[in-house]
Amino acid sequence: MGTPTRTAREPGLRSLGEQLPRFMRLIHGVKNQHAAEGGRDRAAHVLLFPLCRVGPLRQSALADLVHADRSTVSRHVTALVEQGLVRRDADHTDGRASVLVITDAGRAQLERLRAEREAYLRDVTADWTDDELTTFTALFDRLLDGIAATLPSEAMPSDQMPTDPLTLPADRTLTP
Repeated sequence: MGTPTRTAREPGLRSLGEQLPRFMRLIHGVKNQHAAEGGRDRAAHVLLFPLCRVGPLRQSALADLVHADRSTVSRHVTALVEQGLVRRDADHTDGRASVLVITDAGRAQLERLRAEREAYLRDVTADWTDDELTTFTALFDRLLDGIAATLPSEAMPSDQMPTDPLTLPADRTLTP
C-alpha cells in the first residue's frame, strides 16, 4: 500500500476540516452548560494539568505552554493561589522570579476534574467497542501532536509526557 495521493485524501481532509470546528463548538457548549449549572471556573483549573504534568513553571512559561494571553493566565493563577491550589515558590535560577507549584489541594482538585471528565467521556462513548476507543484515542493523539508541532511553543510531544501526571512527585522540576 503506497502513500495516498492528494486527490484520494481530499474527501477525508474536507471532512476533518468540517469536523474540527464542530468539535470546538460542541466543547464550547459543554463548557457553557457546565458554567450555567454552577460549575467551577474551569478556565483557571485547567492550568493545573500542565503544572502537574510538567512541574513548576514561571507564569510566563505556563502562558506560553497553554497558548494563552499572559494577562488571562495571570488572572487565573491569582484565583488558583487564592484557592490554595497553586503556590508561588522562589525560582532557584533567578531569585527575583517565582515559579508556580501545584499544591496537594491542587492535585486533589485535578483528580476530581479528571474523574468528572472520564465519567462524561464514559457516557459519551458508552456504545463504542474497546477497539474503537483505542483506535480513536491513538489517531486523535496523532492529530493533536501534528497540530502541536505547528505551534511555536509546544514544549513536549505527548509521547514524552508522563501518562499519569498525578503520579509525578511533588518536587518534579521538568521545564519546557
